[in-house]
Amino acid sequence: MGSLVRICAITAAALVALSFVFFAVDQLTEGSENQVRSLRSDDQPALSEAEIDKPAPEPAVERVREAQHSSVREYVDDADDVLLSPLTGLVDTDEIWARRVTPGLLALLLYGLGGTMLANALPKPHRRAGDWRQPTG
Repeated sequence: MGSLVRICAITAAALVALSFVFFAVDQLTEGSENQVRSLRSDDQPALSEAEIDKPAPEPAVERVREAQHSSVREYVDDADDVLLSPLTGLVDTDEIWARRVTPGLLALLLYGLGGTMLANALPKPHRRAGDWRQPTG
């Protein structure tokens, strides 16, 4: 039972971390595009995808995100939405990085560390220990 809990905890933590990596790549790309535009003296900033990068977005934003992301990315983001949904209400800010980092770190602590600690605390199957002179079979 403990190994199943450990696998679930590691999978949940990996999905949260992978979704954050996708988010960070999107944000870095957007920042790079804005830097290039500012060097060209272009007053038009790059199109921000901050609305679709929110964890657990509204249904209308979710449909836009589904259209822009690949199926693998959308699978990871949907799993991340489910995992982060209990934690997104803890942050009340318009800053997109704070809205992603705070629930993400809490989710890694809860699912990764907490799940692994729970798996370690569960009783382990007893192995029959015999005399070292007796064959085991």
